[in-house]
Amino acid sequence: MKHIIILGDGMADHAVERLGGKTLLQYADKPMMDYLAKNGRTGRLVTVPEGFPPGSEVANTAILGYDLNKVYEGRGPLEAASIGYDMADDDFAIRCNIITIGDGNIITHNGGNLQTEDARVLIDYLNEHLGNDRVKFICGIQYRHLLVIKGGSKHIVCAPPHDHPNEPWRPLLVKPAPTPVPPSADSVLSGSAAESASLSPQQTADLINDLILKSQELLARHPYNQAKAARGERQANSIWPWSGGYRPSMQTLMEQYPQVKTGAVISAVDLIQGIGRYAGLRIIKVPGATGLADTNYEGKAQAAIEALQKDDFVFVHVEATDEAGHDGDLDLKLRAINYLDQRLIKPIFEATEQMQQPVCIAVLPDHPTPVELRIHVNEPVPFLIYYKGIEPDEVQQYDEVSCVSGSYGLLRLGQFMQEFMKIA
Repeated sequence: MKHIIILGDGMADHAVERLGGKTLLQYADKPMMDYLAKNGRTGRLVTVPEGFPPGSEVANTAILGYDLNKVYEGRGPLEAASIGYDMADDDFAIRCNIITIGDGNIITHNGGNLQTEDARVLIDYLNEHLGNDRVKFICGIQYRHLLVIKGGSKHIVCAPPHDHPNEPWRPLLVKPAPTPVPPSADSVLSGSAAESASLSPQQTADLINDLILKSQELLARHPYNQAKAARGERQANSIWPWSGGYRPSMQTLMEQYPQVKTGAVISAVDLIQGIGRYAGLRIIKVPGATGLADTNYEGKAQAAIEALQKDDFVFVHVEATDEAGHDGDLDLKLRAINYLDQRLIKPIFEATEQMQQPVCIAVLPDHPTPVELRIHVNEPVPFLIYYKGIEPDEVQQYDEVSCVSGSYGLLRLGQFMQEFMKIA
């Protein structure tokens, strides 16, 4: 049995009055997901351990069966792995958004849908003016980049910008953590990063805040933003670092699950690629995969089908539903759910039904990103599992309400992967 997880980031949602009190998954046109739920088995999954933020770095790592108390080091190190930056023991790597601010508020976490080619120019510009032996900016994808601070301390409190749309940014500046993180998190570091930090938490926070303020002055003067301002468009006018850590130590999926000899990850998001790299999966990059609703669904589907010809395990991640949720765009999120259903899941299902070796399919989100809240929330997510010959439960469609009655019940963290991988 081969296994494929198809994940719609942030796809789960809340009941919306405009939709007659239905959730988006209840309302959306998604016949393929409903078919798989009706002919498979369903349940709900807790994806965020107690005490952790409901971020994609936490939820996706947990879905793959990892104990966050042992491996969690924030987004920064995962994205460093994706970018190809080999972290040294004294590197503190932190995710660095380029965002839009205005009238003292965070307007959007994505710099006005900043594109990678424009971001690269801005990152080079920031490195030229702010980079030094201690500070380095590394270009990632679109608005998602990396800040590396030699000797920085991870014991700081940062505010994810996507959790604070239209809120004042100054109260959200970085602060030293009131108490250090539990020793167990430091004990899994490769080398002695926890001991090699030459900056205190306060010094690290002060340095990052200084970089934020200086970036705003610099970016406001850049021709890219001056042209955007002249056209009345949102500017990419501030950096916003958050979710940092040291190099993690993670077992590969092959070391954890003997059923997996080889595996692949397909995603437009560097965070997910980084998780995949640490998990021992080969990274498949699909041309035209954007992380938005205009992503190349067909290309991702074909890449997944081809991967299943040679790999035991495939993880396909689609960001579009999460981005639509953060933008508060109900119609776009409904379309993104339909695109995921018809342009990705359907062709994968049709191809796997013809494969000689059986394939087990799981579909789920990592966390809800409700369009009326525009932030991640820590709530159980619905999931479905299907393969030829599975004994279906009584659930007839795939959504947050129906899956409460699923035969898997409520699973917690590593239980999902254990259940999924024992289907042989």
